[in-house]
Amino acid sequence: MNAVEIEQAITDLAEQPFDPIEFPYAFLEAFGNKETTIKRLRAGASNKSDLGGVLQTNNIHILASEEGQVTQMLASLKASPATGKAKAKFILATDGKDFEAEDLISGQTVACAFKDFPDHFGFFLPLAGISTVRQISENAFDIRATSRLNRLYVELLKDNPEWGTTERRHDMNKFMARLIFCFFAEDTDIFIGKGRFTETIAQMSERDASNMHDVIATLFRAMNTPGDERVSVGIPRWAAEFPYVNGALFSGSEEVPRFSRIARSYLLHVGNLDWTKINPDIFGSMIQAIAEDEERGELGMHYTSVPNILKVLNPLFLDELRAKLEEAGDNPRMLLNLRKRIARIRVFDPACGSGNFLVIAYKEMRVIEAEINQRRGEPDRASEIPLTNFRGIEIRDFPAEIARLALVIAEYQCDVLYRGLKLALAEFLPLRNENWITCGNALRLDWMSVCPATGTDVKWQTDDLFTTPLDQAEIDFENEGGETYICGNPPFTGTRKQTAEQKTDLKEVFSNLTSQWKNVDYVGAWFLKAAQYNAQCNAPFAFVATNSICQGQQVPITWALLHSMGLGIRFAVTPFKWNNLASHNAGVTVVIVGVDAYKSGVRTLYYNDTKAVVEHINPYLTAHRVEIVEALKSPAFLPLSLEYGVYYSKSAGLLLSPDEERSIKASGVPSQYIRQFIGSHQFINGEVRYCLWISNEQMDDALSYEEISLRVAAVKRDRLETVDKAVNKLASRPHQFREFKGDDAKKIFVPIVSSESRYYFPAGLAGSNVIPTNKAFYASTEELWPLAILLSRLHLTWIGTICGRLEMRYSYSNTLGWNTFPIPTLTDKNKRDLTRCVEDILLAREHHFPATIADLYDPENMPAELRAAHERNDEVLERIYIGRRFKNDTERLEKLFDLYTKMTASVTPIKSKKRKAGADT
Repeated sequence: MNAVEIEQAITDLAEQPFDPIEFPYAFLEAFGNKETTIKRLRAGASNKSDLGGVLQTNNIHILASEEGQVTQMLASLKASPATGKAKAKFILATDGKDFEAEDLISGQTVACAFKDFPDHFGFFLPLAGISTVRQISENAFDIRATSRLNRLYVELLKDNPEWGTTERRHDMNKFMARLIFCFFAEDTDIFIGKGRFTETIAQMSERDASNMHDVIATLFRAMNTPGDERVSVGIPRWAAEFPYVNGALFSGSEEVPRFSRIARSYLLHVGNLDWTKINPDIFGSMIQAIAEDEERGELGMHYTSVPNILKVLNPLFLDELRAKLEEAGDNPRMLLNLRKRIARIRVFDPACGSGNFLVIAYKEMRVIEAEINQRRGEPDRASEIPLTNFRGIEIRDFPAEIARLALVIAEYQCDVLYRGLKLALAEFLPLRNENWITCGNALRLDWMSVCPATGTDVKWQTDDLFTTPLDQAEIDFENEGGETYICGNPPFTGTRKQTAEQKTDLKEVFSNLTSQWKNVDYVGAWFLKAAQYNAQCNAPFAFVATNSICQGQQVPITWALLHSMGLGIRFAVTPFKWNNLASHNAGVTVVIVGVDAYKSGVRTLYYNDTKAVVEHINPYLTAHRVEIVEALKSPAFLPLSLEYGVYYSKSAGLLLSPDEERSIKASGVPSQYIRQFIGSHQFINGEVRYCLWISNEQMDDALSYEEISLRVAAVKRDRLETVDKAVNKLASRPHQFREFKGDDAKKIFVPIVSSESRYYFPAGLAGSNVIPTNKAFYASTEELWPLAILLSRLHLTWIGTICGRLEMRYSYSNTLGWNTFPIPTLTDKNKRDLTRCVEDILLAREHHFPATIADLYDPENMPAELRAAHERNDEVLERIYIGRRFKNDTERLEKLFDLYTKMTASVTPIKSKKRKAGADT
């Protein structure tokens, strides 16, 4: 269950009559415990309580107490020996009126009325395996509001299915945006009387909701009609008390979906929340999931935390503004100049979603402006920072609408905070008609037309938000010619998961510049578009991106183009988890890269919350003086090629599980036709699977066995039925995989994917009985010394920087990791010494048989003799490079990059003998 679903469940629980016997089980069920778990607790099999309550091991001890005894019972739970023995993280006591709980790890407590305990649902999220990061506790309201709005949205679509169609979805989204504004306005004195909007609907609508749509439509019409026109258009007196809002939010269609009794109840529940607590920083990105069918299952999970956003904005421009504020001190003229500068800054997010980056940028700039006004003795001065300087592009209309709404709310909240409620209210309504968030495809739009450096007109090239393009007013840049900063968190889609439309987007952006555009991560297009914008308008930019943008094949494509345009990296945050609220805190691994055209000045690397000022940052996000490592088709410095194992698509009949292998042998099939067939996962984890392995010369004999014949026939059918013509051709030899290779008597086996937590790369040896799949590389060789290189810390450091990664896991590349690896010329003695090192490593592994590679290379439990053998291997190899051990990985990389740069200037790739793919076919 996600956080929103949990909030809904415990809210339902709090609204039910209190049952002291059932409450503990219902509480646990609300946090995602399965029915079987609850049954075991009820039966006493797993209930360890010694106080007559419910105690779930490693989780919580719950006790329904006598009335008025809650505090005493909580103390009893804490003192209970069973609580400690079961390692409970929480204790909870309630009598149905009062509610108290304690986090035994942090010592934090909750004490409230029973009906209010859902307000503290974030406190208990670890019970569902969800990390209670600070943002959850601080923004519990946003999650509760999202939950209520989602219920309302789903219920309305049940009664108005046509509003969920493509043709009407925009109307539905606009209706929800209007409601959100009204809920906020009625609780923040924008509307006269707290809760007035919800109260009016409750009073004027029938209980069966038959006229609900008419009541709401009338209110919306009033908010779209100036006061002096209301009598003439027939606005009733009960609606006329609501102010004129305008701002195009209530213009256009007045139609409202019809309500059922349940939907009416849901709307009133939403309105009864305290909307003064709304946080536009994250609310928008959660609420946008309501309108997306495919995202609703992860409702409340998609938001960008404020600390993560500031990792982009602070080094991009906010830190410099704060430094200028510090420098100005109390000097009136310096403060005035800084205020004027801030008022001219544009912040542009070309993948803005629901506006998180723009909202945070606006609020942080208001903090600085407010401090300037305070120091100048002008605390009540109106802000000179126009919302229209915060530009965005978003491809979906609802997030785009919410982005604008979030900025409007942020502006009002800042005015209340820095100028007081009276002045804030006096200037808030009516809203302005400008629409500064563009709805469209950022990769097809001309960014200069959306955020021009000079001039007052903005040319919209797609549907805008609240009005049609024909009605769109020009937006006047009151402070034209100021600085522009581009930021955001664009889509991450990798090359293999891109849709046809996304491939077309990439072609549009890259095709005139490189023929390799099909291999670019989708996020790379935003980097190039920003670079092209920068060529017309000096605009430093910083994006969140998957770490792959600074690894592997992305570097020679994307970064080569950026360098050719005179751009370099000004700052970077090295890979970290971009966590969300999902169960078990799942997150994608990202980097943050800030780029500009300045040739000098400080450059900053951020790593694990540490900051290093450096002279240079390369595309691999290190400070070493190297630019781009190009992929090579053959090794440049080593006389041995690594090649992919065997592809096995549409070959299910040739694959055997261990049980099938035993069965087929029992039927009389000779062992000569069966081999192990393993990739990275099987090699590392000691898992075995098998395959049929039949040469052309053996085919007639092999097919005489019924078990083989049936399987080969199935492969032929599978290959003929596919629409892939290349696979169709393979139906002519269904007894083999796409390639017939890898059965060499002696070969080095190289996993492609392996854990980043290991201190050494887990390569090894394999014999003719093992066929590598395409999830591994292999090299046919009688010599062992090349394995010493693969097993070294030096090589791991190289591939960890140069090759791509899957999340944080190493993803080995022969063209980048092996073919480019710089190594000095090795003497015969060097090779003998390295061979001996490999033998020692292999003997140490064998000593712990049947431990798997995963077991042996567990960083916490690596056997001492195996670690010593690797240390010896590192020492021998590193002495060849510099005559001693390297101090750390930074020094290793420095030497490798230096050697690579020198050697690539004069060395041509070494040609090595390779077995042809498909030999013996």
